Amino acid sequence: MIVRQIQRVIAQLQNKFPVLAITGPRQSGKTTLIKNLFSDYIYISLEDPDIRSFAETDPVAFLEIYNSQVIFDEVQRVPSLFSYIQTRVDASGQMGQYILSGSQNFQLLHQITQSLAGRVALFKLSPFDFRELESEKLLPESYLATIVHGFYPAIFDRHIPPTIFYANYLQTYVERDVVELINIRELRLFRTFLTLCAARAGQLLNLNALATECGVTQPTARAWLTVLESSYLVFLLSPYYRNLNKRAIKTPKLYFYDTGLLCYLLGIRDSDVLLTHPAKGALFENLIIAEKLKQNYHLYTHDEYYFWRDSNGNEVDLINPRGAKFDIFEIKSTQTIMAEHFRGLAYLKKIAPEAVGTRTLIYGGLENQQRSEYLVQSWRSM
Repeated sequence: MIVRQIQRVIAQLQNKFPVLAITGPRQSGKTTLIKNLFSDYIYISLEDPDIRSFAETDPVAFLEIYNSQVIFDEVQRVPSLFSYIQTRVDASGQMGQYILSGSQNFQLLHQITQSLAGRVALFKLSPFDFRELESEKLLPESYLATIVHGFYPAIFDRHIPPTIFYANYLQTYVERDVVELINIRELRLFRTFLTLCAARAGQLLNLNALATECGVTQPTARAWLTVLESSYLVFLLSPYYRNLNKRAIKTPKLYFYDTGLLCYLLGIRDSDVLLTHPAKGALFENLIIAEKLKQNYHLYTHDEYYFWRDSNGNEVDLINPRGAKFDIFEIKSTQTIMAEHFRGLAYLKKIAPEAVGTRTLIYGGLENQQRSEYLVQSWRSM
């Protein structure tokens, strides 16, 4: 079994907060993680209709039985339970009293904000990251194979072919989670919206154009995008424009958390197809930025990431503010390094010489290089 990086941080904070909450997309390994990490706890799944009914109709009696060292999985399905949990942890003063888990980020965070603020340590578990796969020698040598294969645990643990896994994952997600989160009649139209989002991965988000092409209103497109975000399928990368050129673009960019799912939606089934695909560069960029976010979640570093672009087309793919300075990254799928690949890094240093820290080119090759002004980093060494 692959050891998850986030385990160490969860263990460190178990005795510092009365409640620990672990969220993330479906099938990212949350249940396996919490059962292994808290093997001495009672595990209760609120997906079970009988257990859920008990918790909804008589929460006081329910928590009398499950009053300490309990895991509540898919806890967002019983929103009324959060206030009662708050009362119990306030009265007991016990650390690590409850472990909560859920796969619908919006509902879970809403309840935590309302009832458990200051009482909970919140963690996000994504599908496997590079370091976790490499620890078991499962990270492919080729980034092309890595992009298409994806990172969901079931693909590795149960050796499910990615195409079969993602076909079933999408069907389950659309027919179950989407129906629960929003009142939607035309699921086929939502699937079209999701595919149109995939075609825009790595691009500036134009919600009006996306809505028009899908044939829905702009408010509907915004609501659907929120659903995709809260389900951990997509994320928006915000632009960085503080203390920089006032003509900086202020529109976010759209990315997918998992490139295997992204490839499935784009009809890319193997790495040979990706080799000459026009979206290869965007998919590699998506791979690297999603990896940065996953490691940020799993290592609990609380870093912030942005991109920068001005109205003249100058851009840097990734910015990581660190105090008064920020580190900047350019991402290129090429395996051959050329001078033009450093253009964005050089330009941002020119207009903000005191603010720019390290400058790194992340590329599709396998060798790391320390140059006089830049670090050249292989995608596998992140």
